[in-house]
Amino acid sequence: MPASNRRVLLKSHPQGEPTAANFDVVESPIPEPKEGEYLSRTIWLSLDPYMRGRMSEARGYAANVKLGDPMVGGTVGQVVKSRAANFREGDFVVEQSGWQSYAASKGEGAMKLDPKAAPLSTALSVLGMPGMTAWWGLMQIGKPKAGETVVVSAASGAVGSVVGQLAKLHGCRAVGIAGGGAKCDYVMKELGFDACVDYRAAGNDLFKELRAAAPKGIDVYFENVGGAVQAAVVPQLNDFARVPLCGLISQYNATEMSPGPDWRLLLIKRATVTGFIVSDHFGEMDGFRKEVPPAVKAGKIKYREDIVHGIEKAPEAFIGLLKGRNFGKLLVQVSEDPTRK
Repeated sequence: MPASNRRVLLKSHPQGEPTAANFDVVESPIPEPKEGEYLSRTIWLSLDPYMRGRMSEARGYAANVKLGDPMVGGTVGQVVKSRAANFREGDFVVEQSGWQSYAASKGEGAMKLDPKAAPLSTALSVLGMPGMTAWWGLMQIGKPKAGETVVVSAASGAVGSVVGQLAKLHGCRAVGIAGGGAKCDYVMKELGFDACVDYRAAGNDLFKELRAAAPKGIDVYFENVGGAVQAAVVPQLNDFARVPLCGLISQYNATEMSPGPDWRLLLIKRATVTGFIVSDHFGEMDGFRKEVPPAVKAGKIKYREDIVHGIEKAPEAFIGLLKGRNFGKLLVQVSEDPTRK
């Protein structure tokens, strides 16, 4: 093992967009596991938009990161020392170790992984929290019916890409909204969406482009973005549409609330809009486990990873994530993955 534990700490609360100055990369002693604990070496770290809220001073739906503490985040690691009865050296675990190279844990909330079942990194993407988020929001809130139109923003991302593919598997027309021609090509040609609207294309009239892509209106809108995209979608919702409200990434760095669509339309259309946090439903994922892992194994649901190397690169990559620079599920490879060739 190296001589120290590299960690990324929250140095200050961002005002608007996060910058490198909000983080501090430090070297600390590698912790020694106590009785009932194990020490894991972080292999993969997930970077996700929700982390922006954890950096704030304002109270959110979960505890904020304290100044001087490591940033929170889902990880896949390998046990290198153990004084815990249920974990042995060599075990692979998915856990919440945060932005650091090593972590000691009692194993609360950790789950062992079988590296023969799927690549370890998928426990943080299509088979982990993003995949569960997509499945729960679409199937339990969106309740898609064959022949309906499902629109999803951030369609090339870790959540949106799964939403659209699930919609297709359930007989729906899947329409994506993404930023850039390359992402739209991927959504249509690789993932099999019926259409994709590029909201960044110069001269695009987002409302008209969306109307052309969803000529029968929108029955389910899986919301990841908010802002101008949401404003173009809401007037095109069909009566009794359902809107799983997963995220509002365009507003996470805002210091003032921006104007949005006329929410009276939601009343007129009798739309159902439900905000959800997937961690509230981790114990209700039997349907996800029955449907998504077999579909991934059979190649019916595809996924893409955007990998950066080194824990010290996490701040820059995270800042880019909030600007839409990533293409696919954003992961930091913190150390060697012995299961990858």
